[in-house]
Amino acid sequence: MARFSERTGAQPTVTEITVRQDAPEELRSAVVDIAYDSGLDPHSLRHLVARALRKRIDRNNWSAYPNVDEEVRGHLDSCQWYEVYDIIEAVYSRLAESPPSRLDADKAAHFETEINKYFRSRGIGWQLSAGQIQTRGGEAFERTLAETRAELHEAGRATAANEIHEAISDLSRRPQPDVTGAIQHAIAALECVARDVTGDQKSTLETILSRYQGFVPPPLDQGLEKLWGFASEQGRHLREGREPTLEVAELVVQVAAAVSRYLSKVDRGVANQERNNEFKAPF
Repeated sequence: MARFSERTGAQPTVTEITVRQDAPEELRSAVVDIAYDSGLDPHSLRHLVARALRKRIDRNNWSAYPNVDEEVRGHLDSCQWYEVYDIIEAVYSRLAESPPSRLDADKAAHFETEINKYFRSRGIGWQLSAGQIQTRGGEAFERTLAETRAELHEAGRATAANEIHEAISDLSRRPQPDVTGAIQHAIAALECVARDVTGDQKSTLETILSRYQGFVPPPLDQGLEKLWGFASEQGRHLREGREPTLEVAELVVQVAAAVSRYLSKVDRGVANQERNNEFKAPF
């Protein structure tokens, strides 16, 4: 039977992100509970956890409750924070192996939904997407990246879309995000779109901005020049002790993605208008 919140459509409040490089004690327990709710039993979960952590199963534990359950929770409580997220991926993979039957809902989808609901309600900056843990930003950050990738794919700009994907992957690396890699990929996406829109396949973004006046409305073009310069220094020619923070990397990725989407949409709008004018019947 569906729970009250599911029947009424009530959703937990999205909490400001406060957890990144950590797995709080409450989360470690919640992973076990959600795995059980999604169809795993203590014995099957113990095999997953032991394999993920390279632990030996205690053969003296036979009964599911409380022995095996306590063994599983003990492993979750004592492992490294990033291993908790490895276990989440392993649970999803195990649940996804069995296709849903007429009687059972999609257990992997249920697990993903409940884990992400927990992440959002507890301010945890991660999300489970198609079986992989990825970084999660604020609502504006997530919407910008999702809309940008959709626009670039729709416009046939797969290379730029892939660069955005790689930027997200770099931000999602554990135990430490690759902030310089994320910045490089984000700027590469923007540069790729700029080259495609202008037809100038060899110039850098900085050269394109200076060569094609009005390509980006002023004075926003000056801001992009500074963004390119910052990315060049921080993402490519990093100095000792001056590595950008995760927050700065997220800002660069979000801005680069938003501008990439803008340029792609404008270019597609111009192309469509030109096609309409070309085939417009004469009066």
